[in-house]
Amino acid sequence: MIWKNNTIASAQVKAFTLVAVLAVVLQGCGVYSFNGSATQAKTISMSEFYNNADLGPANMGQTFTNDLKNYLIQNSNLSVITDNGELQMDGEITDFRLTPIAPVATGDQGQFSNASSTRLTITIKVTYVNTLDETMSFKDKSFSFYQDFTNDQNFTDIEERLTKDIFARLVNDIYNASVANW
Repeated sequence: MIWKNNTIASAQVKAFTLVAVLAVVLQGCGVYSFNGSATQAKTISMSEFYNNADLGPANMGQTFTNDLKNYLIQNSNLSVITDNGELQMDGEITDFRLTPIAPVATGDQGQFSNASSTRLTITIKVTYVNTLDETMSFKDKSFSFYQDFTNDQNFTDIEERLTKDIFARLVNDIYNASVANW
């Protein structure tokens, strides 16, 4: 029994050593860091995202911009500055759309059928400039995500939560496409 425990302990020590060596090598090479950022840049500047959607809350652009800035601060070593960052980002919210989905048959051909669910979709167009490596830049790239909800819920009661959930996904997608370069 002692031999079996020593073998397990030895395997655990080897695995830990391998992970530690790998962490030092990856951290030191500068290509990728454990904060998720794949850039050597130290600063990012960002204009407020303009709300160009027909629907949605009036403060949607400001809310999205703040969510994105907070995510960058928490998940990278970048400093968010007012202008002329080594990385630069701006964009606009281009769509806030409610679409009926999951139609329910009424059985009567003369009666209009309703939907049992609705989909909220938000689309954001982003321009990203990497002054250190222009090949990483992109212009007017669209990011879109949606949330479905049942029509027995009042949209005004759940709009803020749905928007927050969609923004979280969009922020992550934008971060991965730009700073993390995934």
